[in-house]
Amino acid sequence: MLRRDFLKTAGIAGVGAMAFPNILRAQGANERVNFGIIGCGGMAHDNAEEFLNAGGQCVGICEIDQVRMANMAKFLADRNNPDVPAYGDYRKLLENKDVDAVLICTPDHWHCLPTVDACSAGKDVYVEKPMANSIAECDAMTAAGKKYKRVIEIGQQQRSGEMWKAMQEFIQGGQLGKVSRVDVWGNFSYTSLRNPQPDGTPPDGVDFDMWLGPAPKRAFNPSRFHGIWRMFWDYGGGLMTDWGVHLLDMALAGTGKTDMPISVTASGSNYAYPDAVNETFDTMNVTYDCGDFLMTWSNSPIEVGPYWRNYGIAFQGENGTMIVNREGFEVIPFGDRTQNVKMGPTNNDRLDHFKDFVKCIKSRDLNTICTPEMGALAAKYAHLGNIAARTGEKLRYDDNKKRFDSSDKANRLLKPKYRAPWKFPVV
Repeated sequence: MLRRDFLKTAGIAGVGAMAFPNILRAQGANERVNFGIIGCGGMAHDNAEEFLNAGGQCVGICEIDQVRMANMAKFLADRNNPDVPAYGDYRKLLENKDVDAVLICTPDHWHCLPTVDACSAGKDVYVEKPMANSIAECDAMTAAGKKYKRVIEIGQQQRSGEMWKAMQEFIQGGQLGKVSRVDVWGNFSYTSLRNPQPDGTPPDGVDFDMWLGPAPKRAFNPSRFHGIWRMFWDYGGGLMTDWGVHLLDMALAGTGKTDMPISVTASGSNYAYPDAVNETFDTMNVTYDCGDFLMTWSNSPIEVGPYWRNYGIAFQGENGTMIVNREGFEVIPFGDRTQNVKMGPTNNDRLDHFKDFVKCIKSRDLNTICTPEMGALAAKYAHLGNIAARTGEKLRYDDNKKRFDSSDKANRLLKPKYRAPWKFPVV
């Protein structure tokens, strides 16, 4: 069902297009945006494909792994984008005056510094989710975008999904009635690393010290490297900051919540596989008191879940319950209080996300469809859940004071200590 037909059927008033001022364009309407890629793993390939389709041209790539760098160069050449300069240090890429914007697809602990440095170098930024690996880094990145007036798009592409927009309009249009509870879950087996490997030597062509960057110095271990780094606190936040950010983002968007929860409680551990080597928790429950509704997050490595979906969101309202994930949504009415409605995806949200980024670059519109503030909100909710589980405390976070009330242990987890010579950015 097309979104316009769905809205008509469900009786929802459509949201009018936002009118933006006619700002002088940085590039002509038909000119391509020159972008550089920082981090050339699998997600970088997916994103580069859509950036090219949205009107971009790659003029530089940066990667610490020579194999990945060569694979990205071939990937671009196969798409009529050959002979791209390659760099082992992102700061050298930022010196390239042909680069208009950068696409940051690094591990999470490498999101903050390249974003802030790109902004100060006059580049616009598309950075993957979660926005950063800590709450303090989210704040630094947001401040950099404002200070340097750069266009920043966070890679929470569901913000560009027509189905997800219809979900928001259905809920906020009152069809579910008062929503008092939102349950969010993600059950994926990749969160448990059950095949530990010994420390060793980095593969040939890998600059492992650069990969570590501001994270603590330690020996190379393949269990902490490509693809599985996010299961260790120095580099990522486990499933909570992977799938969790996407799903929490849509739970917040659906309810219209734009500020911090009143309190957060959580518990978690490697309950399913106690001998696994991952530091992040394979099993966890988080409860957010959001004032006028309760929101929960849960994860498990056992790939089953509520409503026979291993991941999703359930909005429980007085008129019915809406269950949604990327495959579609369904409204289960309570009696005849609302309609039984189903809708599936109707657009390529990742492509449309990049189209929005390109449009905003050309018009110099800083209000991307997923602004730094939106990215920071979802990331902070995820980090709050992890911090509550790690401390075992009931937490109250003051986003104005940038600290927790009465928890020194939690406050120490707000900001990472960068390893020399890297310095935490002061914006």
